[in-house]
Amino acid sequence: MSKVYVFTDYGGPGTQQLIDRPVPEPGHEELAIEVRAAGVNPVDWKMREGRLGREWSLPAPMGREAAGVVIAVGDGIEGFAVGDEVLGLVAPGQGGLAEHTLLSASTAVAKPEEISFIDAATIPVAAATAYDATHQIELEPGQTLLLLGAGGGVGLMAAQIGRVHEFTVLGVAGAAKRGLVESTGAVFIESGSGVADRVREVAPKGVDLIVDLVGGDVLRSVADLVADPARIISAADPDAAVELGGRTLARTSEAMGKITEVIQYGLVDPHADTQYDLNDAGQAIAAVETGHAAGKVVVVPEG
Repeated sequence: MSKVYVFTDYGGPGTQQLIDRPVPEPGHEELAIEVRAAGVNPVDWKMREGRLGREWSLPAPMGREAAGVVIAVGDGIEGFAVGDEVLGLVAPGQGGLAEHTLLSASTAVAKPEEISFIDAATIPVAAATAYDATHQIELEPGQTLLLLGAGGGVGLMAAQIGRVHEFTVLGVAGAAKRGLVESTGAVFIESGSGVADRVREVAPKGVDLIVDLVGGDVLRSVADLVADPARIISAADPDAAVELGGRTLARTSEAMGKITEVIQYGLVDPHADTQYDLNDAGQAIAAVETGHAAGKVVVVPEG
């Protein structure tokens, strides 16, 4: 048997628990892995709350991204073998917060030796999101990127990618995350009431691109700081972005491979500084749900 963290009904964190299940066997174009680390993302608790629909079979395993060692290979797969170290998106209905899980082979990539399992577990969802968000609309060196939610796992990676491309990055986050945001080379802007005025103080001519990882009133409050509303990209609130004249984040198939190389060469640090054991997966999800986590939250099964 193998442990997996699930939610048993739609609602709050009280529906979450760690249960036993048989070790998953890979189907067509799936890889079975022993999980060494799994990333935690806002999508995990949003799925539990039913915000992404209620069609999941219950109990529903949690976690969308994982890194580990291949223990079995399904049919229809070339290029992977038992013993390979890999990272990727978890197959539908499987869950990454587990001792063993299945990856969709079409999303899996080999884990470079230079990247730890903990860092690798942040790549399929968070790092790939950061890559797409900073490449959907190309900026020139010196142009200004306003990043809402710069202190989280995606935001910190997006800020560093901006630095690599020599953008001027303005990172909006809570006061407690100031040092972390500034460590990426971004200009820190404290979130909260009056944030638009604080941005104007450092960018009186406005900004060239807004990447939103927060949504809602925060996005609306700064939307007029960009001259062209089509240069608003939201990964958090696509409805608000479209309402404002912007667009939702477009995901690409090449992002995972490209950002893996960027991390491999040490150009971006995933800041996976908050780690929990699988037995404490509920605390990991709570850290992401409350927004208090600095950087990326990762669950590491024992063994």
